[in-house]
Amino acid sequence: MTRWNLSIPEETDRAVRTFLARNGGKKGDLSRFVDEAVRRRVLELTVSRVKERNARYDQQDLLDLIDEEVDAARAGRS
Repeated sequence: MTRWNLSIPEETDRAVRTFLARNGGKKGDLSRFVDEAVRRRVLELTVSRVKERNARYDQQDLLDLIDEEVDAARAGRS
């Protein structure tokens, strides 16, 4: 487990803590909330960047390549 020191605007802190308290929040819920939010944001940014990177390619070509690789993986070869 890693500890972070974060600076959060008071309004955001109040809003999150109020939300958690109103939904039966317990000790550790703030850490779980932040962890989930960060993971979602990282995934969102990753997907966005992959889409940008692949925008220049023909979509059908990409789908065909994905299908080929999935078929190969299912067949036990790579």
